[in-house]
Amino acid sequence: MTGYDFHPEARHDLDEIWEFIRIKDLAAADRVIGEVLARVHALTPFPYQGHRRVDLPNRPLRVVRVGDYPIVYASEENPIRVIAALHGHRNPRKMAAILRGRES
Repeated sequence: MTGYDFHPEARHDLDEIWEFIRIKDLAAADRVIGEVLARVHALTPFPYQGHRRVDLPNRPLRVVRVGDYPIVYASEENPIRVIAALHGHRNPRKMAAILRGRES
């Protein structure tokens, strides 16, 4: 057991991030995904590290950043559940809508 899992769409987010970056730099794409996974792994012993975002969907979520990518996760779940990994320049309303769609 890893202490965390990913919402199926969060896995898709990681694939999209990798694809976007790899167009310019394959090594950078691998590095960014590695940094995301390392950061998520580091949350397992201390799940309350991220900033709490009560303005997002109906449940308490936290956010940590890896570069330009906010990683949104449910710290109250066991194991921690990564809900999304989205580009930080996305419109906040669009981000909130995406997260509401991933409530399960």
